[in-house]
Amino acid sequence: MLTPYDLFAPQRIVFGWGRRSELGTLAKSLGSRAFVVSGSRTLESNGTLNELCRLLTNAGVTFERLATQTREPEIADVDAATARLREIGTREGDLLIAIGGGSAIDLAKAISAMATNTHGSGVQDFLEGVGRGLKIDRPPLPLLAMPTTAGTGTEATKNAVISSYDPPFKKSLRSDLMIPKVVLVDPELTVCVPRDITAHTGMDAITQLIESLISRRAKPIPRALCWQGLELALPAMFKLSGNLYHRASREAMSHAALLSGIALANSGLGFAHGVAASLGVHAKVPHGLACAVMLPSALSLNRDVAKADLAQLGRHCCGWLNDEPGLPSINLQDPDDAAAIHFLDVIRTLNERLGVPQRLSELGVTREQLPALAKGSRGNSMDGNPCDVSDDELLAILERAW
Repeated sequence: MLTPYDLFAPQRIVFGWGRRSELGTLAKSLGSRAFVVSGSRTLESNGTLNELCRLLTNAGVTFERLATQTREPEIADVDAATARLREIGTREGDLLIAIGGGSAIDLAKAISAMATNTHGSGVQDFLEGVGRGLKIDRPPLPLLAMPTTAGTGTEATKNAVISSYDPPFKKSLRSDLMIPKVVLVDPELTVCVPRDITAHTGMDAITQLIESLISRRAKPIPRALCWQGLELALPAMFKLSGNLYHRASREAMSHAALLSGIALANSGLGFAHGVAASLGVHAKVPHGLACAVMLPSALSLNRDVAKADLAQLGRHCCGWLNDEPGLPSINLQDPDDAAAIHFLDVIRTLNERLGVPQRLSELGVTREQLPALAKGSRGNSMDGNPCDVSDDELLAILERAW
């Protein structure tokens, strides 16, 4: 018998190369005035943002440039943008449009919620575990999310990750009401993403797919999405490690990242993401890079409890990556232990091809930071890990990774 479950996903997903041309029509379906939150300044310098704003104008949607976010959003960023929005004033027919990477989309999701939920003094009052426990009980402003990187999947999730450095924490603003109304995924927008960001965001998506697949909260539909996502993402990232302009791989990664967002919104994550959040606030390590570095440790930790899935992944890699030279080999008749280890070897090889460091010390993390990192790794992501991890075990894993 199947365990009862709910499934959360955006109301409408529009996917395809060049489909940013439909932005005006899609925005018009949500409202008549758009507040725009954008990401990388490359969008301005290469004319993309102007192109998208013209599409809005041509569809009869007026717009206000509300914020530009080039780093992971902090409490002050959300509160400042929300204050500006309230100063302008909202009315019937308003919507938010997020165009950028995960940071821009997370900021827009938080603003859309704070715009209508005015019963707190700021966003921290609503954050999990650190605020006043206030709930988002009023529908946020409608949000159209348009990712320009292929990694976080936040365009399809019901939370926004917000950081603080004094005191240090990274926590979620979370509500079922926060899932974007429309997701517009145009893989062509990811072609100009530099190699390091392509690598880090891509490994974030792969980590999300693996952790959602084996999470203790895993659900049937998200698991199916994870299998397809990994079948697409693993060959694509090997290809992109040598050719950033490979169209089919850019399309595959945009789709896989979207699937990873739907999966994690329903099934949760695990060890690698728990530690990655702590690395972000204690050592300012970019999120995707932190996930990539910690993924081998997470696979080793969970090898016994998730052996069947990890072994299947190891065997499937023989077919998914059969034209990829230089990979470790495996006999398909090998036992599950060997197949699971093979999958770990594939991930390590992919990290090496992408130039991902192997050790925390290479990220600038000091040994003295490890106890704080361990303590800061607890939270919603770690709670989803398929096996329990004691404080002593967690610190020991970080010491081995250092």
